[in-house]
Amino acid sequence: MDNKLQIPKKKYFSISEVAELCDLKTHTLRFWEKEFKDLSPVTRKGNRRYYQREDIVLVMKIKSLLHSDGLTVSGAKKSLNSNTAVVKGSDLDSEEILQDLEDILQELKK
Repeated sequence: MDNKLQIPKKKYFSISEVAELCDLKTHTLRFWEKEFKDLSPVTRKGNRRYYQREDIVLVMKIKSLLHSDGLTVSGAKKSLNSNTAVVKGSDLDSEEILQDLEDILQELKK
């Protein structure tokens, strides 16, 4: 797994794009949607799933909790719900988060 996930600058991502970005199988994403209530991509015509950037960040958080930290699905749910999730080797660094926040601020100023 890369130390830093580069999320392309677009609004919506298909399930196959997210699976490739996050190095997961599409059936794993579908299972996680059922298990983690916060992971709910937009569904459109024909029940097609469209993930947004925050969904991808959540997927990577869940993946880290399950795969890196060794938590069970139940443990990952509790960790996410309590907002005390410590993500070891986070895929997002503070510079990227800061840049995203600055981009949002510029958009709001328009």
